Amino acid sequence: MAIHYVAEAEEIQEGKSKIVQIEGRSIGIYRIGDEYYALHNRCPHEGAPLCKGPVCGTTLPSGVYEYEFGRKGELVRCPWHGWEFDIKTGKSVFDEKVRARSYKVQVDHGKVGIMI
Repeated sequence: MAIHYVAEAEEIQEGKSKIVQIEGRSIGIYRIGDEYYALHNRCPHEGAPLCKGPVCGTTLPSGVYEYEFGRKGELVRCPWHGWEFDIKTGKSVFDEKVRARSYKVQVDHGKVGIMI
C-alpha cells in the first residue's frame, strides 16, 4: 500500500470534507475530533458525489413519540437521495451491508496521507 499525502491537517475543517484526486479516484477527507477519515466520493446507491453532501447526525432508537438526535458530525448524507453513511466506517445507517468505500488515513508531521 502506498501513502499519498494530499493535505495539511489544519486544512480539514470539522464538519466539512476536502475532496482530493488520487490515481483517478475522487476521495473525501473528514476530521472528527482529532481523527481523520476518508471515503470514496461515490454513493453506492446511484453514484452521486457522496462527499458533497452535508455532514450530519441522525435520530437514534428511542421510545414511542420520542425523537432522540445523536451522532452529530459522524455521518454524511448523500446529496441526491439522502442516504446516510458513517464517516468512520463507510457503513450505511439503514443497512450495514451497504457501504461507501473507506480508506485508511495516516497523519505524519501535520500532513494527511491516504493509503491506497
